[in-house]
Amino acid sequence: MDDELNVTYVTLGGHVEAGENRFLYFAIILALYLLIIVSNCIIVYLIWIQQSLHEPMYIFIAAVLINSVLLSTVIYPKLLIDILSEKQVITYSACLLQFHMFYSFGGSEFLLLAAMAYDRFVSICKPLQYQTIMTKTTVSILLILAWFLPASQVAVPVGLSANKKLCYFILKGFFCNNTVYKLQCVVTRTKVIHDLVILLNVAILPVLFIVFTYTRIFIISYRSSREVRKKAAQTCLPHIIVLINFSCLCAYDVIAAHLESDFPKLLRFIMSLQLIVYHPLFNPMIYGLKMKEISKHLKKLFLPVKHV
Repeated sequence: MDDELNVTYVTLGGHVEAGENRFLYFAIILALYLLIIVSNCIIVYLIWIQQSLHEPMYIFIAAVLINSVLLSTVIYPKLLIDILSEKQVITYSACLLQFHMFYSFGGSEFLLLAAMAYDRFVSICKPLQYQTIMTKTTVSILLILAWFLPASQVAVPVGLSANKKLCYFILKGFFCNNTVYKLQCVVTRTKVIHDLVILLNVAILPVLFIVFTYTRIFIISYRSSREVRKKAAQTCLPHIIVLINFSCLCAYDVIAAHLESDFPKLLRFIMSLQLIVYHPLFNPMIYGLKMKEISKHLKKLFLPVKHV
């Protein structure tokens, strides 16, 4: 505690000792961060410039990829600074800001995937009504809600935590996630209930909605023609893979926050790193390779036709 400035500092105790290899680790993490930005932005750029991709499904894909870049940017700049620093510290207010942004964008991911599931449901199950349901206004509302709802809900526990008394000043992680609550002297039942409500609203309910819509899609597709089944598989499978991947990583984040202190530090670091490395790189790979229209334009971008 700095009495003069009245600023509370928190030590990020989840970092693994880098020693003489810190510059190598810095270069690797920086390369990963740049790769995340470039790979995601290339597909977003293709969706932006190609008129044929100006459809709700691709707009939602672009939103998911932008969200991945924003989520990565919440973590990577601070992580890069910490790798080169002798002491890995952060002010408590900055820690709460990082906490808020991390879970806001995490919640947005689930809601965006739910919006994509709804779009596929209308396209496959109600094709004649698709144009009247999935209008530009509908898409805009879904995008605004996907980013606004998690941010507004997560802001409440962050605001309540700002004035909480701290008894501990070492965070068992290299960024501020759920473990920030373990710094507080008392965690009230009201806080726990509010967090469960947020988890229900921005994760559990969207996942249940996605499961319901895709179940309906597969039932209807199974009863339909081969072309309908093929369309359902081509457009829905990448979304399902991304959902399963992100859900597993988020489940680890929730569970890890409640694990005991004897959980191996190196293993905790590696698993936490998966959340911010694997998923942001996984998304552009899945959508770039599995979505036929995007893959086609990617090939044209990197393998232009040579004129004789």
